[in-house]
Amino acid sequence: MARPTPLSGFPEWLPAGRVVEQHVLDTLRRTFELHGFAGIETRAVEPLDQLLRKGETSKEVYVLRRLQEEADSSEGAAGDRGGKGDKQLGLHFDLTVPFARYVLENAGHLAFPFKRHQIQKVWRGERPQDGRFREFVQADIDVVGAGELPYHFEVELPLVMAEALGELRSIGVPEVRILVNNRKVAEGFYRGLGLDDVEGVLRSIDKLDKIGPDKVGALLVAETGATPEQAAACLALAAISGSDASVAERVRALAAEHGVTSELLEEGLRELSALIDAAAVRAPGVVVADLKIARGLDYYTGSVYETVLVGHEQLGSICSGGRYDTLASDGANTYPGVGLSIGVSRLVSRLLSAGLVRSTRSVPSAVVVAVTSEETRPASDAVAVALRSRGIPVEVAPSAAKFGKQIKFADRRGIPFVWFPAGIGADGEVVAHQVKDIRSGEQVAADPATWAPSAEDLWPRVVPAGE
Repeated sequence: MARPTPLSGFPEWLPAGRVVEQHVLDTLRRTFELHGFAGIETRAVEPLDQLLRKGETSKEVYVLRRLQEEADSSEGAAGDRGGKGDKQLGLHFDLTVPFARYVLENAGHLAFPFKRHQIQKVWRGERPQDGRFREFVQADIDVVGAGELPYHFEVELPLVMAEALGELRSIGVPEVRILVNNRKVAEGFYRGLGLDDVEGVLRSIDKLDKIGPDKVGALLVAETGATPEQAAACLALAAISGSDASVAERVRALAAEHGVTSELLEEGLRELSALIDAAAVRAPGVVVADLKIARGLDYYTGSVYETVLVGHEQLGSICSGGRYDTLASDGANTYPGVGLSIGVSRLVSRLLSAGLVRSTRSVPSAVVVAVTSEETRPASDAVAVALRSRGIPVEVAPSAAKFGKQIKFADRRGIPFVWFPAGIGADGEVVAHQVKDIRSGEQVAADPATWAPSAEDLWPRVVPAGE
């Protein structure tokens, strides 16, 4: 067949890159579970009307259509095979909307507050660019309550995520900064100014990093009905940031300057201050209040978060989320929650493209068992079986080539050891099993029942690129 044309926006890592991705996923999963988050997985598709009900645009959702729709329409109408009678389905663009549906369907079987982690692929029809994909892996953590959810979870979630990302510093992941805001602060301030289109203002403010304050100011005037003075006040609020309680005082001073009084604003400032104070103790310098953080999706109602890699801010947020009070509701019962999501593919892409990390080898094997001849291959297979029975990853050489070629085969794959099975030497004497460290050249006698590589060599490791 002809050489295929790559599809942009659908990352496929080489084996060494996959080792890095798996290390990141394992580290995140382990940290989440240390904090009591149970793992779940949801289906890849949701009814399109549910995907679009909370602020997402239809152009970003991949819609499913059967290729044989016309031929199978009668069969589908009679059963549930996907004919015209079915709801239109789309691939999920995040894991929060499917999780809300999951909670509603399984509420009778869950213990609240319910803490979950979820690591799956999602699909989003946006323009591919550096760090932005159409298919990518997300890793989410959420806490959902029944009827109510205490505010302290809005403090806990970003600190758990900061810990998880901090665990990756040892492999060369840059320092992270979690930027936080509170929707109550923004809504209270905007309404106090006389602006009722709060969602419209938030969507405009959310574009600050992309288009700059001048264009955002023009958008506020053109699309939300703000006066130039009101737009300037919104931009002044968005310019406030800091890592201590002075942030709240600066917001209060700005509100007083514009005659804004709002209990909702005060409630949001109290919550934001509590978050900043707690983070300063548990993760000094990691969590910073930034009043321009808006998050474009409509379902957020309290704290909102975005996370950047220090020194790589141009990549944008690698982790985001917030508090949502009404996303999971069946009319009679409401399940408020708070969650954060890491764009794992975006993070791994940056680590690999910037040359920040590497894997010590691209295959799991720690040992290649050499083959003296095809007639003695069963003896080499027996050595491999003995080593694998003790948890040592092994492969047998693909051919009985000269030993020099078999050593080169191992070297090309980064496999550190070559095993030479016992046999009969040229002088007729029995030759014992031997294992060679092809990095140092050291070769020693070994027993398949007892020998093991060092812990560092047993499995591929992910290390900073300079190591």
